[in-house]
Amino acid sequence: MTTSYEPNGEQQEQARALALKFGGRSLQRRQMTLAQLRERFGEEDILVITKERLEFHHAGRQPLFFHPSTASIRVKRLLKGDRDPLLELCGTRPGDRVVDCTAGLGSDSIVFSFAVGPLGAVTALESAEVPGYLLSEGIKTYHSDVPGLNEAMRRIDVQTVDHLEFLRSQPDDSFDIVYFDPMFRKPITESASIRAIRGIADDRELSLEAVNEAKRVARRVVVLKEHRDSREFERLGFHVERRPSTKIAYGVIRCS
Repeated sequence: MTTSYEPNGEQQEQARALALKFGGRSLQRRQMTLAQLRERFGEEDILVITKERLEFHHAGRQPLFFHPSTASIRVKRLLKGDRDPLLELCGTRPGDRVVDCTAGLGSDSIVFSFAVGPLGAVTALESAEVPGYLLSEGIKTYHSDVPGLNEAMRRIDVQTVDHLEFLRSQPDDSFDIVYFDPMFRKPITESASIRAIRGIADDRELSLEAVNEAKRVARRVVVLKEHRDSREFERLGFHVERRPSTKIAYGVIRCS
């Protein structure tokens, strides 16, 4: 854990606190580059606290940090009256309870939260500690000029927990929508943010047990996002909804 150049006292204290949280070391940046820090201290993974955001630098990849990403674009379209394919497929309504089982940095969770509104609830699960922390902190502090987006982010309940463990603990029919967007078995050309998180977030294949638990927990629908040619849909018992203009497809299990 380190800071930007010329940190203030708050940044330095946050670096020390995060070192305790993650079992790492808090290092004074001084004027050293990240490459110099790695060479001097032998650490590949560096979490940098800046005045604007937290950045996780991992093994020479692009830095990982929270940003609403495509959620901003999708919310802008919703505000103009356009449709969102995922929301339509899920039949999302104001007041719905949604659990995003593989949240990553939360783009879909943000769109769900905007759609269900203040009477609804979105729980975002991320089992990997670093992305989970970046998401939980990012939705509290990021400021957007898109109407309603800040409120949508602040309403999300982020939990750093394995989704199967979480689903097992929930009562029957406790969510309207259960959503899975795991790391694709067959990668496609990806955005920089997806490339940055691959290898850091949980990349295990989705288990049949998790899907069965999701069917028990969901009142209306369980949805899986995957590559359109993925065999995961068939393996896990999803009906495939393909979209002709994209390599992404959704698998659907209707629960009512």
